[in-house]
Amino acid sequence: MQFVKNLGVLCRMVRIEHSIFALPFAYVGAFLAAGGWPGLPLLFLLTVAMVGIRSFAMAFNRVADLPYDRKNPRTAHWPLVTGEITVWQTWRFAGVMAVLFVVSCAAMNPVCLALSPLALIMCAIYSYTKRLTWLCHFVLGAVIALAPIAGWLSVSPSFSVTFLLLAFGVLFWIAGFDILYSCQDMAFDSQKGLHSLPVRFGVQGAQTVSAFCHVNTVLFLFLAGLGQSLSFGWYFTLIISAAILWWQHSLISPDRPENVRFVFAMNGPISVLLFLGTLLGVLL
Repeated sequence: MQFVKNLGVLCRMVRIEHSIFALPFAYVGAFLAAGGWPGLPLLFLLTVAMVGIRSFAMAFNRVADLPYDRKNPRTAHWPLVTGEITVWQTWRFAGVMAVLFVVSCAAMNPVCLALSPLALIMCAIYSYTKRLTWLCHFVLGAVIALAPIAGWLSVSPSFSVTFLLLAFGVLFWIAGFDILYSCQDMAFDSQKGLHSLPVRFGVQGAQTVSAFCHVNTVLFLFLAGLGQSLSFGWYFTLIISAAILWWQHSLISPDRPENVRFVFAMNGPISVLLFLGTLLGVLL
């Protein structure tokens, strides 16, 4: 029973439900590479790999950021901060997730296996970028942008302009909403010498850059659809996603910081919506 309890706490710590941000884009890459249904065994391996690497990344990040999370009122209730789970337990969990990821990649094809250490290294490096540069949001975007590339390579282990366009779309999408999310920690980050775009340029400047990022997201995803000759279904869901992004930005302002978490929660449905758009774009 204690093992089950600890596992539940670890899953809560890494917010495993937030895998929904990247996982649908991995499916997008797989479905586009296959030109349709890529097969249940491959989708299973891809799902396990994506959950594994995201859980590794979050666990690693929680340990790396623990000295700061202990001092931040927003993160004071997190399990690793309260002692509900230990650092050693978190490291073991991260190790298991890393092995699960590599094994899943090995079961896909040799290219995925060869690139799996690079993905793990990128996830680990991101955890320290906030100490060094306000470009940290774009590093996070680059890490999660591996999702459509991984999905594509799991089916067709060769270079494609399409997966590059998808990756840039995801990079700017993630960076854009991470910039907005970091606005709530601007005062704390500034006090502790941490870097972020809001610390560097203020909330107004951060909002402007975030909006620019999301314009790029729509542009790159539009080009990806053109490159794959997708049907109207893809563009229809892209239009809806663009409208949601525009609405997100209308909700954020310096005098309404409480809306940041609500805006953050709205991003999961966007990735699911675009995956449904992929199905429509490929099948119709």
